[in-house]
Amino acid sequence: MENRGPSAGNDQDFYRPLLEVNGVTRLYLNGLGCRDISFVVHPGEVVGIVGESGSGKSTLLSCISGRATIDKGSVIYDMEGVGPKNIFEMSEVERERLALTEWGIIHQNPRDGVRMDVSAGGNIGERQMSLGLRHYGKIRQQAGDWLEKVEIDLDRIDDTPKAFSGGMQQRLQIARNLVTHPRLVFMDEPTGGLDISVQARIVDLLRALVRELGLAVIIVTHDLPMVRLLADRLLVMQRGTIIEEGLTDQVLDDPHHPYTQLLVSSLPRA
Repeated sequence: MENRGPSAGNDQDFYRPLLEVNGVTRLYLNGLGCRDISFVVHPGEVVGIVGESGSGKSTLLSCISGRATIDKGSVIYDMEGVGPKNIFEMSEVERERLALTEWGIIHQNPRDGVRMDVSAGGNIGERQMSLGLRHYGKIRQQAGDWLEKVEIDLDRIDDTPKAFSGGMQQRLQIARNLVTHPRLVFMDEPTGGLDISVQARIVDLLRALVRELGLAVIIVTHDLPMVRLLADRLLVMQRGTIIEEGLTDQVLDDPHHPYTQLLVSSLPRA
């Protein structure tokens, strides 16, 4: 399977950011949102963004994934075969194409990321068809392969997601996004609202697939144990700004900012 991670390509390609966020600001009438956010993501790197509800992390994710406009700043993405380009200088059609090819978006509620009245196989195949694949047999075979990867029985390939449990719907959304091997995946609370046992299963699945495919990921979550398992680097947000950042273990084991210390203190001790 193709690996797009740090070992793929030359060193120069790796050290050039895949995504560069520069001074991104999006404020609402009540003053909430995100303010002057800057960071980079390299190929194959997993960046976690954590903070309490209202910290601005979901607003930030919507902005850098092109789903919301910004008041100022830029989001530079290194397009394959094209080079760095500000996504807000692209046309809407270009951004939609990017979202179907080089990007994936995994929503907290799988109903926002899958078509509930389309079969499981059809959901996975739809993204392949958007890239020009038309051979029905190949589309169905790859859909079946991905159902097995995300631990959904192959005999459910023709069932619609509305007949699935919440955990199965989330695993289907993961398969739908990853079947075309995107270079960058945005994840918004991918285990939110699921039972603890189901959360653990989703985390194990994501961890394996992210490493196997060498994906770059930006994951927004309040789940610190999950982000410790998945993220290489961590950004902590409070009131719309980044108040601490660093290697994940470093931030969680030795937090410097009082707010980060408060978040970490809520973690259960081994």
